[in-house]
Amino acid sequence: MKPFAPADRIPYLHTRRDLKMARSAHAFVRGNTARFYEWLADASVARFVPEGPPIWICGDCHLGNLGPLADSDGNVAIQIRDLDQAVIGNPAHDLIRLGLSLATAARGSDLPGVVTARMMEEMVAGYAHAFTEPNEDEDQAQDEPEAVHTVRRRALNRKWRHLAKERLEAVQPVIPLGKRFWPLDGAEYSALRDVVTHPPVSNMILSLDHRSKDRTLVMADAAYWMKGCSSLGLLRFAAIVALNGKKRADYALVDLKEAVAPVAPVASGAHMPDDPAERVLAAARALSPHLGERMATATLLGHSIFVRELMPQDLKIEAEQFSRAEALKAARYLAFVVGKAHGRQMDISTRRAWLASLRNGRSSELDAPSWLWQAIVSLAARHEAGYLDHCRMVALAN
Repeated sequence: MKPFAPADRIPYLHTRRDLKMARSAHAFVRGNTARFYEWLADASVARFVPEGPPIWICGDCHLGNLGPLADSDGNVAIQIRDLDQAVIGNPAHDLIRLGLSLATAARGSDLPGVVTARMMEEMVAGYAHAFTEPNEDEDQAQDEPEAVHTVRRRALNRKWRHLAKERLEAVQPVIPLGKRFWPLDGAEYSALRDVVTHPPVSNMILSLDHRSKDRTLVMADAAYWMKGCSSLGLLRFAAIVALNGKKRADYALVDLKEAVAPVAPVASGAHMPDDPAERVLAAARALSPHLGERMATATLLGHSIFVRELMPQDLKIEAEQFSRAEALKAARYLAFVVGKAHGRQMDISTRRAWLASLRNGRSSELDAPSWLWQAIVSLAARHEAGYLDHCRMVALAN
């Protein structure tokens, strides 16, 4: 495919986003955060949802936004990996978004509705279990679903060459222009070079290299990166940075992404950074410590951006298809991960009060609270109808 020049990107990206969301109902849920909150705010749904303590939440807590992340020492943990929509808000919203994503994946796997009901039980159990010791390291005793176990095992064995071949299709420090990477104009290239040598960014990159003493940093190559779904249409760049030393150069792959105002609702009276990229960075430090220590912020051509060095161990959990047993394990484990991120922001009394509120509405037959079940059922119906309307629009346009 011929790469797109800067002036031609946006129309193509919008078309591409529509096509990606038409692939499946699960893809529609993942790429449609704005409609999720629009429908969630409807009185027929919102009246069921409890108001949790105002903390940093992911804001877009679907299945694909959780996965292995490495810290600066290469230690790997399953954490939230995308904080574009993060706000100080209601933690119930993350649970509902995750539950909807899991329910849609279960439907796509042809699992019966009773499995979805049991998944909600497992979600609440896993989330609550995380609150017992949220500040401790990840509990390896949790029963990982196979999709998580497999991706963790892959992550632990990955090196730079794996990241380069996967992202760049080669181990050479050159970004191949084509389907995913597009050329930059002169102003973009110059601005990116200034960003990667900007002290907050360059210091972050050098801090992740344990041999950074006496090293210098220069940008070796850069390109526009056509990546993601819900963020398509925003600025996104990839840069290869050379860390030059006395004996040889090492390389880092850096992701630079535009930050914009979130669509996730903000808790009343919450104080967050006004700059969108600073908001994302603050959320990452609270919710995903492995990611937060590998990020910095900058301004590029008047746009607020956040910058992170990509690690070979950073992978996405790909679980479009579930068996019954795997669906239940995934629901419990992923809610446990979210519970860790939420719980470490609360003191003991707040955690106890939130868990008590969370469990209101449980019946003797089903341990999942009725508010969670009713919200997910209502939103699943709206997303299914919205997905079919979206597919009709795409079909008419093509």
